[in-house]
Amino acid sequence: MGWRQGGGAVQGGIVEDERSLTWRSRLQSQFGVVSRGQASEAGFTDKAIDWRLRSGTWQRLQRGAYATFTGTPSREAKLWAVVLSVGPGAVLSHETAAELHGLTDQPGQRIHVSVPAERHPARRRTIRGVVIHRRRKLAPEWPAPWILPRTSVEDTVLDLVAAARTFDDAYGWISRAVGRRLTTPQALGKALAGRSRTRWRPWLTDALHDAADGVHSPLERHYIHGVERAHGLPTARRQARRRLGSGMRYLDNLYEDYGVCVELDGVAAHPPESRWRDARRDNANLVLMDTRTLRYGWSDATERRCATAAEIAAVLRKHGWQGTPRRCGPDCTVTGGTATEATKPVGGAGRKLAKPVGGAAQEPAASDKSVSGAGQELAAS
Repeated sequence: MGWRQGGGAVQGGIVEDERSLTWRSRLQSQFGVVSRGQASEAGFTDKAIDWRLRSGTWQRLQRGAYATFTGTPSREAKLWAVVLSVGPGAVLSHETAAELHGLTDQPGQRIHVSVPAERHPARRRTIRGVVIHRRRKLAPEWPAPWILPRTSVEDTVLDLVAAARTFDDAYGWISRAVGRRLTTPQALGKALAGRSRTRWRPWLTDALHDAADGVHSPLERHYIHGVERAHGLPTARRQARRRLGSGMRYLDNLYEDYGVCVELDGVAAHPPESRWRDARRDNANLVLMDTRTLRYGWSDATERRCATAAEIAAVLRKHGWQGTPRRCGPDCTVTGGTATEATKPVGGAGRKLAKPVGGAAQEPAASDKSVSGAGQELAAS
């Protein structure tokens, strides 16, 4: 019912078989979602499509994009509906591409789509729950036709860095992508070189070097730049691999020559329930490897960074280090290996648009201008 007829008995049968095969393949690859144009290509008349929508056999998910089934659409079905509704050249990007690549474990409330700069899909109509990004240079990752189109991992990370509210948030995207082995600092650097307009470019270059050296979180970066390097401590081995029993473990910062390890406990990486496990690992470090473990949190690497440096220096000197920590600035409290309490934070944990630790980057104008509201469209970048 509602299929267009072929030109002849045999020819019509062949065409219908080909259409049926293509149709079924498309339904499977697009999680049961099709555009009106795709349904028309498969032989459905406008009348047949409208009848299926009125009868409830199909569901309208977005304008011109339909679920060919009843019941609750899956996340993938909803994403396909947005891509098909936005139209030619549309690819999922930003937080939505991060979700697909495994950069984040939670889907965002809004779906982000990038389109070529010459297109304005949200100019005349609202696309509910969708943020449109117009791009002058859009280099999408084109996977197999049954996979949702999205920006590459590298472009996704750089898009999220450009949109980040703080340097810590920005570095979090970099370290997560590298730490989860979704890309490499070298690949990110190549993608960065291909962008003429990039927010925080000098800082990004330094940050990629840190990621290549095994700095896996914003907290670790604060430690390296604000504690270790700023106060002239020896350079530790990052993510040092050590066998422990029948398994392997990685030590955040190992001062191998002195038998000292500094572990950094962020809230996400080290929730409260893991503290006893951390204590057991620290004991194992001491018993099995003769390594003393010092454990610090966020405030120790920011607000109390000078006191932390003095503590580490004192332990290192007890185990053979011949150096002396230096003052990081006129307000530094380090004096001969000791420090008084608290100094101003490096980078300002969670503060907006503060100067990054170890970087001299000035913040240029953002490449995307944010506009609140459903169906928003952002300026071309």
